[in-house]
Amino acid sequence: MDIQKVQRQVGDFAEENNLEGTVEFRIMDLVSEVGEVVKDATKSADYGNKPEKLEVKEDEIGDVFFSLFMVCNNLGINAEEALETALEKYRDRIYEKGDPGSK
Repeated sequence: MDIQKVQRQVGDFAEENNLEGTVEFRIMDLVSEVGEVVKDATKSADYGNKPEKLEVKEDEIGDVFFSLFMVCNNLGINAEEALETALEKYRDRIYEKGDPGSK
């Protein structure tokens, strides 16, 4: 399945189920869903004391993807193109500085 197809499916699902919302709401929802992943990770790993026990539920990652695609749809951003741009940026940084970081 390609990213554009998934993005369209998320948009269609949202429209069919009246899940439309403002971009501000969508961004807050994305942050909340990422927070759920952090909660799973920190709790399962005993706040870093047992990193080998770290576990994140698959559905929580799915919620993050759903929310991210909703943000992209609200902003009119093609998620696949955005990812390709980010990968190119990181490749350039690694080539130029030997590190993907921004500084």
